[in-house]
Amino acid sequence: MSDEGEPTVPVVCEACGTETAVPLSEVAETVASHNDRLHDGTEEAGVDPALTDQLADVVAEDMGLLEE
Repeated sequence: MSDEGEPTVPVVCEACGTETAVPLSEVAETVASHNDRLHDGTEEAGVDPALTDQLADVVAEDMGLLEE
């Protein structure tokens, strides 16, 4: 089981119309299991795209890639 203080990550599946919050340590396993069980391994579910875009922006800024 996960620690109650562990951050959660939003996982969405547009094909199923579902969204859930998963402890960070369980994201990869949860997404893979969902896709295997419900979509024959096709990558349908994943981390919320809005979060991945936000994270990419933060990393790019931190690396100085957005500076002129």
